[in-house]
Amino acid sequence: MRVLRRTLGTLLALCALGAAPALVTACTAARGDDARPGGHAPAAALTPFERLLPAPVSARAEGPGYSFGAGTVIRTGPGPDEEVRRVGELLAEQLRGPSGLPLPVVDGAEGDGIRLRIEEEAEGVGAEGYRLESGPAGITLTARTPAGLFHAGQTLRQLVPVAGPGTVPGGTVVDRPRFAYRGAMIDIARHFFTVEQVKRYVDQLAQYKVNTLHVHLTDDQGWRLAVDSWPRLAEYGGGSEVGGGPGGHWTKDEYRELVAYAGQRYVDVVPEIDMPGHTNAALASYAELNCDGKAPPRYTGIKVGFSSLCVAKERTYEFIDQVLGELAELTPGRYLHIGGDEAHSTPAADYAAFMDRAQAVVGRYGKTVVAWHQLAAARPAQGAVLQYWGHDRTPAAEKAGVVAAAKAGHPLILSPADRLYLDMKYDLKTKPGLAWAGLVPVERSYSWNPGAYLAGVPESAVLGVEAPLWTETVATRADWELMAFPRVLGLAELGWSPAAALDWASYSRRLGAQGPRLDAQDIAYYRAPDVPWS
Repeated sequence: MRVLRRTLGTLLALCALGAAPALVTACTAARGDDARPGGHAPAAALTPFERLLPAPVSARAEGPGYSFGAGTVIRTGPGPDEEVRRVGELLAEQLRGPSGLPLPVVDGAEGDGIRLRIEEEAEGVGAEGYRLESGPAGITLTARTPAGLFHAGQTLRQLVPVAGPGTVPGGTVVDRPRFAYRGAMIDIARHFFTVEQVKRYVDQLAQYKVNTLHVHLTDDQGWRLAVDSWPRLAEYGGGSEVGGGPGGHWTKDEYRELVAYAGQRYVDVVPEIDMPGHTNAALASYAELNCDGKAPPRYTGIKVGFSSLCVAKERTYEFIDQVLGELAELTPGRYLHIGGDEAHSTPAADYAAFMDRAQAVVGRYGKTVVAWHQLAAARPAQGAVLQYWGHDRTPAAEKAGVVAAAKAGHPLILSPADRLYLDMKYDLKTKPGLAWAGLVPVERSYSWNPGAYLAGVPESAVLGVEAPLWTETVATRADWELMAFPRVLGLAELGWSPAAALDWASYSRRLGAQGPRLDAQDIAYYRAPDVPWS
């Protein structure tokens, strides 16, 4: 990462003008009040604008603030817009929780309070960005789209005192995301989790401007979604999980409920049906999907690479057509994820032939293919998105294939296992988790640049970033949250904030300042020892 060298005088001038969060650390250092391990002076407390996470493009504290209290209303004018009204209602619900205030939502744009405005010509914000202005007469949130208004509301939540009524500082935030795709993945196949638990994660992610939830629905250990044309997949294939637990599955209505809930928070759901490997739950459910016509027993271990759909059988392609067809009908988003990783039991030529046909099915249903980066070794369909999960020790030839695919026009989602796999242990004392990609402490998870991560891949080829949480060793909400938080907040910043804002010293202080908010939401996060928690 490049280090920006500025003269002391210039830096202090920027500080005096109200520097953006990216310069917080530099400002405190220039004043001589920087706190380092073993230092003698405590760090100056961060102002509310300096604490924002993800770091915005620009934030300036200026003038007196707004008194947030019993008389505050949320105004969704000037004209009747049902979606803006829904954004206002949801923001009111989110702010009422800690404050206990009534926060009525009213039509019309005039008057004090919190004002939501759509301006299609708003400058500098793009499709998801916003402008937040706070002063004695109220707070105005302006965006081109309702999604931008929603993100503005999440920033406002961080400026409102944790305990409720109080003063929202005066100033202005202008913000927009760096990457279009900012995702987190949850694996409900290895251990089953309910829709309610996943909805909780959606709320936790959305408040930090994560806009995609990738749900890994099927694997060797379990099939988690009902399929009308193949009912035994869920009824039998869903009845197992790692360690021999009872498993479970979602009905179609439960899946629809999740999709709708996420959509109201501007989070797209990307479902994954992994194939041709990671399919033992399907093979155990239907003998006809096996080349020998014999169904294997259900599997409750954690080994990978041993299962494969029968590439030579036409029945296999009827299966994927019907399964993906039903899934496409349930999923309004543009993407269907078809896995494609660790298909060690499928010969290379068979793998390529299978993925050709699977990708064609996705296209017929009007969706865009997403697959793990092993698809680069086959024939990615036009427009297919590759999700890279390699790491520092990934063979150069494998990386080169991914780079070639990116140069050929295939967007990349970056999920390096030694940076963003949330199931990797923080340290040797971490009880849940694995360590095959190495230990991933909070600083390592954050301290890398997605726009320059793979040599030869320009930032323009990076669709975004995603933090997967595999659940071989994660069976409870407490373990889930311990492994995800606080590292998923680093993912949020990597996906949203400008490259110049990515600085561990600044980020670690802002992350520490999120502690009271995480506590207030009863999130069981890992208190990393190198983060100055509030």
